[in-house]
Amino acid sequence: MGKIIVSENTSLDGVVQDPTGEEGFKHGGWFVQVSDNDRVEWAKVALDEALHAEAWLLGRRSYEFFAARWPSRTGPLAERLNNLPKYVVSSTLEKPKWNNTTVLKGDATGEISQLKQKLNGDIVIPASIRLVQTLMEHELVDEIRLMVYPFVLGPGIRLFGETGKKKRLHLVHSKAVGDNLALLSYGFVSGADGDN
Repeated sequence: MGKIIVSENTSLDGVVQDPTGEEGFKHGGWFVQVSDNDRVEWAKVALDEALHAEAWLLGRRSYEFFAARWPSRTGPLAERLNNLPKYVVSSTLEKPKWNNTTVLKGDATGEISQLKQKLNGDIVIPASIRLVQTLMEHELVDEIRLMVYPFVLGPGIRLFGETGKKKRLHLVHSKAVGDNLALLSYGFVSGADGDN
């Protein structure tokens, strides 16, 4: 059975909106506002994650963002992402242009439940906040990996917006990355409502 792993870049106060500054959010661009060493070490973590993934799972908007950038890039991470199987949840995408892409149409939770049954390794979801929130509500996410950036942004879209019920997690792994970043991995405690 596959394992759904959410992989997000986030500010210290949980904002995941517009990390590259291309969406017009007034506090966007924080992803690139760290030291060169932080960016180099982040790239090592991203490559390691991609090498251990069996597939990527994306919402349509995130898919289009990545598909517009990675096919023209070179290097080990680009090579891995360009060849990695990718699944995109979309009712409108007809002909995906990025190599190794399969479109999942219809009920997202049903399609992804089937995908988990079909695959055996890590199914990594980068970005794709709305999809991630839907999957968390339906208890389909197994692990959340947060690369925490040293910024407090205040307003902005957060990974954990309004949720239907309390979620209980446990720390799987933590690691300092570069000079200022932290990688935190949490797993969901199945069947726990967080009140115990």
